[in-house]
Amino acid sequence: MIKSPPMTHAEQIASQLNVKPSQVTAVINLLDEGNTVPFIARYRKEMTGSLDDEQIRIIADELIRLRGLDERRASILASIEEQGKLTDELRDSITAAITMTALEDLYAPYKKKRRTRAMVAREKGLEPLADLILKQDFGSPEELAAKFLNDQVTNIEEALQGARDIVAETISDNANVRAVTREKALKFGKVRVEKIANAADEKAVYESYYEFEGNVNRLQPHQILAITRGEKEGILRVHVDVPERDWLDAIQAEFEQDIISPFADQLELAIQDSAERLLLPAIERDVRREKGETADNHAIQVFATNLRALLGQAPLSGHTVLGLDPGFRTGCKVAVVDATGKLLDTGTIYPHEPKNDWKGAINILQDMINRHHVTLITIGNGTASRETEKLVAEVVNGTQVDRKTSKQVNDLQPANVQRSTKYLIVSEAGASVYSASALARAEFPDLDVTIRGAVSIARRAQDPLAELVKIDPKSIGVGMYQHDVDQTALTHALDGVVESVVNSVGVDVNTASSALLTHVAGIGPKLATNIVTHRDTNGPFKSRAALKKVTGLGPKAFEQAAGFMRIRNGANPLDESAIHPESYAIAESILARAGLTVDSSILDRISALNSLIASTPLETLAAELDCGVPTLKDILEQLVRPGRDPRADTPAPILRSDVLKAEDLVTGRQLKGTVRNVVDFGAFVDIGLKGDGLLHKSQIPHGTVLKVGDIIDVEIQKIEAERGRIGLGWVK
Repeated sequence: MIKSPPMTHAEQIASQLNVKPSQVTAVINLLDEGNTVPFIARYRKEMTGSLDDEQIRIIADELIRLRGLDERRASILASIEEQGKLTDELRDSITAAITMTALEDLYAPYKKKRRTRAMVAREKGLEPLADLILKQDFGSPEELAAKFLNDQVTNIEEALQGARDIVAETISDNANVRAVTREKALKFGKVRVEKIANAADEKAVYESYYEFEGNVNRLQPHQILAITRGEKEGILRVHVDVPERDWLDAIQAEFEQDIISPFADQLELAIQDSAERLLLPAIERDVRREKGETADNHAIQVFATNLRALLGQAPLSGHTVLGLDPGFRTGCKVAVVDATGKLLDTGTIYPHEPKNDWKGAINILQDMINRHHVTLITIGNGTASRETEKLVAEVVNGTQVDRKTSKQVNDLQPANVQRSTKYLIVSEAGASVYSASALARAEFPDLDVTIRGAVSIARRAQDPLAELVKIDPKSIGVGMYQHDVDQTALTHALDGVVESVVNSVGVDVNTASSALLTHVAGIGPKLATNIVTHRDTNGPFKSRAALKKVTGLGPKAFEQAAGFMRIRNGANPLDESAIHPESYAIAESILARAGLTVDSSILDRISALNSLIASTPLETLAAELDCGVPTLKDILEQLVRPGRDPRADTPAPILRSDVLKAEDLVTGRQLKGTVRNVVDFGAFVDIGLKGDGLLHKSQIPHGTVLKVGDIIDVEIQKIEAERGRIGLGWVK
């Protein structure tokens, strides 16, 4: 029988993604040439068949995994060959293995181990006796065992026990036994969880798992993560039970018992010992690891999806913003920034305990708002957030409210602030991390660390992406069990999301911080610093071509980055678009055919280009211009909407002018809310109260996919005041 050649990496990945191997091969070649994922996705569509950013990232990650598998395979083959035990059959099995688990199963009998009972027995010369047990010999076990007595083996039972130890390890190390038992455990095994006696779980966080039993294949990722955390905290004990028929069938399929052999009892004892001492503990570890990895991957994907939505929220441009970082004892920190994010003013107010200078705080805020023409106030959602919101509501409405009853007392005097001012509650997650970072120190060297947090809170509304990229994504707080998952994998996934969003939006190279520039394709931290240094020394860049003068920014980096850098009001209007410089000649030819130039207005472009497209099929035009249809479509879109921000399609945040009071909390009330976090069991929604309400997944219509930042209509269904919980329902 002629064996089929093993699948290539491209074929394996193509099968997984349901795309053509030629597309995957093209991506692999481009990656190996040093191209970045955003560049390939945007500017090499003809080569990849228009694979998107996500598909290309999967290919890149799978390629790393498969190449790692190849390295391990080569190492295993070399190790077994060195031992002189590599048969053609074993080589074929190792070559055909497509997972790391399968590889390690095949390597298990040849892997160097710590000193085991079987090793000791082999050293005593008992392996031939073990072979008799495995062969189910027909001689007398006692008589045959007597032949192996020596200074180290002093009696027959010791000889038989040693032989059984060897058999037990042989059974446990068998690749087929491992694979079949693991497969059965994953399908039919049960997880039992119990609370450890006297373990302290003061808030009953893990109460659902004190006496828990569930099928392995039905465990949800959030359950696995919760159980694992409870185990790490010393509160829960976890067991995986595999039905006896499953592991016994797997063993007997490879090591058949001959009931008429005198050695049948010896094999049965060895099987029981192997299962209890070696096989089942190993399978339990494998099952826990595999389910844990699945849960980790799911949680990482949830975090990545939420982060992508958060970074993609619409910026509130054009606002002069007053940012408030609330606090009690140390006061509320205040920072005012102009529409470009430039710091204008700072201060501290003490409206809450212990100073309770409510009136003084109002006067300071009124003065800042009027002097700087503030149009938006942002309030961090941490400690003292809702108490500070009452203060802000009084200021923007010009009314004083009794803080105990939340009822209006009188109009504020003197004259109120401009009535157009609104406020917004923003997440302050990571603000303290940014405040103490080297980046913040470089940005505001003379500013107190606490005031830097208020600056970050102010800027988050103006441009969430530009501000949040300054913070480690893991500190942003839109995930699920993010501190429990594989941190390396989490960092890799989140970095990919940040890179994807930054390059999708593009950056203004003359205003972007080094933190933002770091995530541009082909740039990185060192080049980002060099770009900012060059800009500070020589003034704003007048063209994309001028980027080539930046120290260290060579041809390859320019190729990867140029299309994602924007030059506003530069020498060439095309520099403001997402058209790559390598395609400027094509763009100019298109404009010339339409009777236009790069300086023509957008309105003129729309009319003339529509006429051109109507008279000439895209395929014909692409052939005449010697470019692909996907590239042609991208160029045409950019010519009529240069540098369009994809975030413009997302809903703007809800701006408020009045606080939601305690008496407003009644079941049945309908409100607009902002989705703050999406998890397995539902979505947390900010409806203007101190804590987010939970919209359980059972309330979300089938097929509806919610994202962080979505504005939705909800109804209060349940209020648990003592637990600070609010249950929400979907409003149709």
